[in-house]
Amino acid sequence: MKLKKLAFLCTIMVGVGINAIAQKEPIVTIKTSEGTIKLKLYNDTPLHRDNFIKLAKDNFYSGIIFHRVIKNFMIQGGDPDSRNPKADSTYGEGGPGYDIPAEIVKTHFHKKGVLAAAREGDKENPERKSSGSQFYIVQGKKFTDDELDKIEKRVNERLKASLSQKIFTEEIPKTENKDLSPEELKNNINIKVEALLNATAPFKISEERREVYKKVGGSPHLDESYTIFGEVIEGLDVVDKIAATPTNKKDRPLKDIFIESIKVKR
Repeated sequence: MKLKKLAFLCTIMVGVGINAIAQKEPIVTIKTSEGTIKLKLYNDTPLHRDNFIKLAKDNFYSGIIFHRVIKNFMIQGGDPDSRNPKADSTYGEGGPGYDIPAEIVKTHFHKKGVLAAAREGDKENPERKSSGSQFYIVQGKKFTDDELDKIEKRVNERLKASLSQKIFTEEIPKTENKDLSPEELKNNINIKVEALLNATAPFKISEERREVYKKVGGSPHLDESYTIFGEVIEGLDVVDKIAATPTNKKDRPLKDIFIESIKVKR
């Protein structure tokens, strides 16, 4: 009996050990011309995690610049066209030739230091698919409660405007054989927009997130719109240094900042 019990316990311990290994978050080290940034990748965004690891192992990012930098907002890189950059060129359209389905996890938010996937805007990309390679790291800034209230209001106004445009586009074909006045069409659209808004929870920054945005900082207006798939664990000072780099009118640093390599540890 004792031997059987011991064997049973060993089996459980091995199983727990295997599970712990499976849940371990991969660590990536981005060596830049301005210093090193170390990040962990989230396991609950596996498509983005695995794609980033594959590209890193293929040396896809080596020699690429941070082509878009906005102080108090974020630093962005990952465009392969920016390898061997030209001084008079603007980058941000390149990629590996594919997109990644959105993996927007409600519990992730744009606090300082998070790693997220860049993408085209909602109008061109309603499914919010991510770029296959371009990413950004949030620097952000600290906010007051009043500023966060205003962000909530702006985001909800944009949501309402987006729904209005979508329903307007859908309603126009339906009115071709109906004698509706512009006012009647407008009323029909407003009724449907309000119904959708009532059925959808409005954008709201929770008290827990507010505390982070007030004390640590970030970019709350992007929450629930982009896929966040990791965060900085060492090197926030390097993110700050890159974000402080002088840029031209199109947000490209005047001095090129290179990604020299990305190493993965699982």
